[in-house]
Amino acid sequence: MSDEKGYLNMELLRFTTAGSVDDGKSTLIGRLLYDSKTLFSDQIEAIEKISQKRGENLNLALLMDGLKAEREQGITIDVAYRYFATPHRKFIIADTPGHPQYTRNMVTGASTANLAIILVDARNGVVEQTHRHIFIASLLQIPHFIVCINKMDLVDFKEKRYEAIKNEIKDFVSKLAVKDIYFVPISALLGDNVVDKSEKMSWYEGPTLLYLLENIHIGSDENLIDCRFPIQYVIRPRDDNFHDYRGYGGKISSGIFKPGDKVTVLPSGFTSKIKAIEDKRNTSVDEAFPPMSVTITLEDDLDISRGDMIVRANNLPIESQDIDLMVCWMNQNEMRQGKKYILRHTTKETKCIITEILYKLDINTLHRIENVEEIGLNEMGRIQIRTAQPLFFDKYKDNRATGCLVLIDEHTNETVAAGMIRDHKKTG
Repeated sequence: MSDEKGYLNMELLRFTTAGSVDDGKSTLIGRLLYDSKTLFSDQIEAIEKISQKRGENLNLALLMDGLKAEREQGITIDVAYRYFATPHRKFIIADTPGHPQYTRNMVTGASTANLAIILVDARNGVVEQTHRHIFIASLLQIPHFIVCINKMDLVDFKEKRYEAIKNEIKDFVSKLAVKDIYFVPISALLGDNVVDKSEKMSWYEGPTLLYLLENIHIGSDENLIDCRFPIQYVIRPRDDNFHDYRGYGGKISSGIFKPGDKVTVLPSGFTSKIKAIEDKRNTSVDEAFPPMSVTITLEDDLDISRGDMIVRANNLPIESQDIDLMVCWMNQNEMRQGKKYILRHTTKETKCIITEILYKLDINTLHRIENVEEIGLNEMGRIQIRTAQPLFFDKYKDNRATGCLVLIDEHTNETVAAGMIRDHKKTG
């Protein structure tokens, strides 16, 4: 029982992997799982059988290439999630496609990540896709980067080749908002510097990939300053013994809430104090912080509903109907000025209209393409929208949880865009 409790309380690291086709992402994740001994025996037996059937050595890439279409086409065409744990930490991996036409998949996989692993083929060095992946990860404000320079066995484990690629990437990221970056020379196929230190690269004195994943500090990645609690559900028990009970359920987006805190409810602006906080086990807690799911009760009986937000009285988010944001377009039908969509932001849903398309981004060159009339599938650009109701938000660079939104086609209910809020639209 104590082991189970310890597992539940272990820190969770979400990371995404990105690289060009054939850079070895699937092999790397397979090697990570295999060498860290986190696979079940039946999983190992299954890939051994398939590998033997194909006349191959143990093909660890099969662990990630689970979709039929992947195996047929030889490329990953979706976001594949895998879960594993070591004695130090729990992990969720989002393996994203390498092709430019699947930019939307990378944005999806990277949107909640603490860390991005960028894979580079040591033979090919830095290519356009490398720039694309690093730029998107930096735009999404992923706090930590690990650049794995893979296939070092195919360049005779030469330090000079590793240093050349490392310096080129460092020069590129100096233009971006990348705060924490590491470089590791690896061979995913042979296992060098993935879980175990390589004997063939004695010149490399840094940590292995797994050591970095287990020890990178992520405790300060969450915004613990700006208190934001979007209401997901109002709890009113039907039991006569609790006829006066009114609780507000949801997930803490950011900040730390404690009983006794003076809070403001948006959009009404009414103030109250937190009476009690309960976690998902209905146990009272002394404080709540992201990403906890909790129920908060207030000292006053206020009219609060889904989509409202509880915040600290002295720390309010931005309120506006006119919003400036970056978007990644995810639909075959282009975005055009004047089109209307459903907008979902935290737990709030409203309608919006595209008021202006400012520019598209050429992700490979980082140049802006201005005077455009539409944004197409897998393209990124800066737009301005007007919402039917005011939103309460923070800039994405300050708070990823309340600075993101999605746009939905009101006819098909398809998610058509992921957005990162820059600011409210300035007037005058």
